[in-house]
Amino acid sequence: MGFVPYHPTVVPQEESLAAVRAFREHMDGRRTVRDFDPDRTVSREVMEEILTVAGSAPSGAHKQPWTFVAIESKELKAKIRAACEEQEKEFYASRITDEWRADLEPLGTDFVKEHITDAPWVVVLFAQRYGLDADGSKHKHYYVPESVGIAAGFFLTAVRQAGLCSLTHTPSPMKWMAEILERPPNEEAFLLLPVGYAAPDCEVPNLGRKPLDEFVVWR
Repeated sequence: MGFVPYHPTVVPQEESLAAVRAFREHMDGRRTVRDFDPDRTVSREVMEEILTVAGSAPSGAHKQPWTFVAIESKELKAKIRAACEEQEKEFYASRITDEWRADLEPLGTDFVKEHITDAPWVVVLFAQRYGLDADGSKHKHYYVPESVGIAAGFFLTAVRQAGLCSLTHTPSPMKWMAEILERPPNEEAFLLLPVGYAAPDCEVPNLGRKPLDEFVVWR
């Protein structure tokens, strides 16, 4: 691998403050969207850029232990939705706790998952528990959940930068996802991420975010 010189652009502090403040305002407008416009498409070129950003995330020992499966096929999205809703029906009927149900109530979620078939793209992010070489031999990956979580954050940031919307969907359990998408045994489904434009009549919960002094400790 070796090393190469790195000379990042140095931005004067006053410009840095203005830039990060503008970006903070931009990201503050990001919302979780469940209602997508089924009539608006997103080009593969845009998706390639979003996924390239996600793939630039840092990872343990630079193993990049993630696979993003980008799905445009209507038939495959319908198959995934049917499987998700089957799991979600059972979750809402018998697996959810009273506390969890109360926490979800303000969000208006249920077992119906239109976002999977309405969004032009569905991306399923898989975590590679270990690496597989071409000859089938295994090699170790490090800090896999942390690395994949960071990649997901990069992905969501790129989606926002592209003027699009997404949702972090975690149907549980998700072992069947690897079977539907024919993934190798070292991969586990981590997140389902629809990508598209919000529907014209889309509404989101009127939620606030914690102020800085509630989640930052200065020392």
